[in-house]
Amino acid sequence: MSSPATETHTGRKVGLLFGSFNPIHTGHLILAHFMATHTDLDEVWLVVSPQSPFKVGQELLGETERLDLVERAIAGNNRLRALDVEFVMPKPSYTIDTLDELRRQYPAHQFVLLMGEDNLPGLPRWKQADRILAENEIYVYPRPGVDATEVNAHPGVRVVEAPLLDISATFIRECVREGKSIRYLVPEAVEHQIAAAGYWQ
Repeated sequence: MSSPATETHTGRKVGLLFGSFNPIHTGHLILAHFMATHTDLDEVWLVVSPQSPFKVGQELLGETERLDLVERAIAGNNRLRALDVEFVMPKPSYTIDTLDELRRQYPAHQFVLLMGEDNLPGLPRWKQADRILAENEIYVYPRPGVDATEVNAHPGVRVVEAPLLDISATFIRECVREGKSIRYLVPEAVEHQIAAAGYWQ
């Protein structure tokens, strides 16, 4: 799904999982679905980061191709949604600006940031980090090799013991380049599209 139009129905509690999804993989999907079904969230929206003008080389697929892979991956799951809201926003995208735009489009919704515990220590350096913490809950999930024992220091931060899967998009791209199987690392529909379009080959 693309950036949706403003809705007026009863608000929902929505988790936001930001990422380049280059490509989306099983780890992303298990995390997103777990958060949508094992917490108080109604849905999880996967916010695809746009093409960065600062990225060099061909490692990062175009934003529309990555959005397409996400949509293929979550087809049929009504608890997950793909968003391209940042594609038409000024670049680089800042989380607080995206949150403001989503609140404009969905004034009745409550948004929760989903964040790996490896990213939380850097949050104070984000644009308007004080507003992010004051206005949003943050659900933190485990990351391989990280021990963020102080993440509960802020009352708006909640640690969720989601399954920890050490799968990386970098590893998947390397497998594709080397002609190795990525079966079960990505959904079947994503595997087929990567092969058909010749991504990273």
